[in-house]
This record gives sequence, structure tokens and C-alpha cells, in this order.
Amino acid sequence: METINDFFVLFSNFLWGWPMIILLLGTHVFLTFRLRIPQRKLLTGIRLSVRKDPDSKGDVSQFGALATALAATIGTGNIVGVATAVALGGPGAVLWCWLTGIFGMATKYAEGLLAVKYRVHDANGHTYGGPMYALERGLGIKWLAVLFAVFTALASFGIGCTVQANSIALLSSETFGIPTWIVGLFVCGLTASVILGGVKAIARVCTVFVPFMALLYVVGCCVILCMNSSYVWPAIQLIVHAAFNPEAAGGGFVGATVMMAARFGIARGLFSNESGMGSAPIVAAAAQTRNPVRQALVSSTGTFWDTVIICALTGIVLVSSILAYPDISYADGAALTKVAFSKIPYVGAPLLTFGILTFAFSTILGWSYYGESAVNYIERRKSNRFYRILYIVALFFGSIINLDIIWNIADCMNALMAIPNLIALLLLSGVAARETRKYLWNNHLDDLMEEDDNEVK
Repeated sequence: METINDFFVLFSNFLWGWPMIILLLGTHVFLTFRLRIPQRKLLTGIRLSVRKDPDSKGDVSQFGALATALAATIGTGNIVGVATAVALGGPGAVLWCWLTGIFGMATKYAEGLLAVKYRVHDANGHTYGGPMYALERGLGIKWLAVLFAVFTALASFGIGCTVQANSIALLSSETFGIPTWIVGLFVCGLTASVILGGVKAIARVCTVFVPFMALLYVVGCCVILCMNSSYVWPAIQLIVHAAFNPEAAGGGFVGATVMMAARFGIARGLFSNESGMGSAPIVAAAAQTRNPVRQALVSSTGTFWDTVIICALTGIVLVSSILAYPDISYADGAALTKVAFSKIPYVGAPLLTFGILTFAFSTILGWSYYGESAVNYIERRKSNRFYRILYIVALFFGSIINLDIIWNIADCMNALMAIPNLIALLLLSGVAARETRKYLWNNHLDDLMEEDDNEVK
């Protein structure tokens, strides 16, 4: 097992090295200009996200699709992951993470557009879509579509299931002294009560749960920023300056380089918002929307909320805390986060614990739908109760066993998902541009598209 684990460590480091970072970030920048900077329509996307379009085909509302995607995207990486980037790359990593989110909105826009463009419906009106359908129907590359589905299904049991359950169980055990197996049973029961109802039940829970948990965390960050008010602007200045001159941060950051700040900041941003990974478009395809561009605009706001807002807030909180409390050790990202939140009297530590627990649970819900959709694509099934049961069982085992090797395998699967998805995005960028011109730049955003029925047998 140790040899196998070492292999996946090396493989993961290779996959998430500079070639992948350059490919992902390069795609973000390319699509930003290829699609005429769709980030400019952020406010339109936010407005559309809270409007219902019940006369359109789809399984869930546009907001339900967005909330489910955010449930899978907003996770412990937004809290501990940003701190790790700061610890390894210096304060400048926060700016690189933020810029990744800004450009990543274009990729998330294109993913959502292609997901709706190439989605299919069955005779009962149920909707199916995602990068596998774009690869098959848009490019005719069925084998690559199947590979993407396989990688997604495997990743769902890793990053979306067992590792999240393990995080919940260990944190509950350390904080409240609850045995991990009891926590595992509780998580299994809670998850089963939601995912056995399918995507509509998941979306209903996420539309209430995700805004609440995100708002609570943002409020906590704002409280810390108020406490560190005299250090907030210096922290922002340091973040910008250190992005291009990391040694300006001084202290333990002396020796850091621009390449380190960029690498860890970009990698954390990419991993956090999942733009380019191909997961979020799976649920975007299920949205009730008039045309591909409307849901594309809504999908792009997910990266805005996840990285441009939440990750940036976390970064400013951490850097301002380092300036306000010079005795804080920032060598360990997780420890840095705990110390920063513990400065809030009485409720700081419980708030952080609650945030990590809820973020992890929301990831479990979102990824359950991604994994099931991938398995259903391979088997050409309309639903898969067996997958849901297996997913729930995996949650329990994830709560009670050591998961180092699972973490490393999951990292590999996430990277392998991105490759076929990026191929689809780049080769179908012309389609995305034509659809954008038709509906957005020619002011036909309210037009209803024509869709194929009974595609899924």
C-alpha cells in the first residue's frame, strides 16, 4: 500500500504541476477574450440566477442548479486551502488565487453553455448533460466522453465522498469527542435522506443550505476584518506587492519567489472553483432555462462567489491577522486559520468548526449527483439507486479509515477529469462564441432554443 500511495503522490504532483496549471489558466484567458469578456455580464448572471423560468425544459431551477454546483465547489479548500497557499507561497498567493477566479468565470460560462447546448431529454422530460454529452454530440468523440465519465465517477467516491466524511468525522472527534463511527452513521443517515430523492431533492436542500452556510462564514470573516480594521488596507497592499515581490512580506516568507506565489495561488484557485474540471456543467445541464447563454451566465457567478468573494475574504482575513498578531505561526495553513478565527471571542472557534463541517457536507451532496450522472451515462440509465446506496456505504467507511491514499487518488482523478473537458471547451469554443453572439450580443437573451427530445433510451 505504501508503494501504491507513493506512486499516486508522484502522479498527482505531475498532473497538478505547471503543465496543468498553464493549460487551465491559459484556457481561462483564451475563453475570456474569445467570448468577448463575459465577466462583464456578472450582474445579469446574478439577476438571472434568482429568476425562475418554469416554462423551460429542465429538472431544477437555475438557482437550484447554481446552489448544487456551489455545494460541491465551496468546501474546506476555501478555508484551509487558502491558508495553505499563503503558508507556502506567501501573501501574494491570494492575488493569484483571486485572478484565477476572475478569468475562471469565462471557463465556467463556456462549460454551462455547452452543457445546455448539448443536453438531452427522455420521453418523461428528464434532463441529462455535461462534458460527456458535449464530447459525444458536439465532437463525436465517444471514447473520450466515456473516459471523462469514468474519471468523474471515481472522483466522486474520493474527493466528494470518503475524504469529506473523513474530515467531518475527525473534526467532530477532536472537537466534541464523538467516536468516528457514530459520526459516520449520522452523516450516512443525513445524506441518505437527501440524495435518495434524486437531483430535485438535492437542489431543494442546497437552495436553502448553501446560502445560509456561505453567509454565516462571510459574516465571520467580516467580523475578523472589523477587529483587524487598521490592518486591512496594509494587508491588501501587501498581497498585491508580494504577488510580484514575495520577499517584501518579510519574516518567514523571505526566500519565497514569484513562481511559488503564483503556483500555489493559481493551483488553489483552480482547485477551489473547479472551473475547467467539468463537474459543475453536469448539474447546469439540468437547469430550467430558455437557452444556453442564460444558464451560462448563471453558472459563471458560481466562480465569482466561490473564489472572487469567499477565497479573497479568507485571504485578507489571514494576511491581516498575520499583521495584527505577529506571534501567529503561519507555517501550517490549518493552524493559521484556527488562530485567526479564535480571535473572535467565544464564537470564533465554533464558527470555524461549523463552517468546515457544513462545507464538507455540502460537497458530499453536490458530488453525489455528479457521480451518479457519470455512472448513468456509461450505463445509459435514467437513475441509479444502487450508486446512491454504494455512495452512502462509502461515506461510512470514509469516516473510520485512514484516507491518505484516497486523497492522492482523488487528486489524480480530478486532474484527469479536466483534460477531456478542456479538449471539449477549446475545440467547441467556436460554438460557444456563436451561441453567445446569437443570444447575448444580439440581445436575444429571452429567446427559447429548440431542443431534441427522446434522445435517451
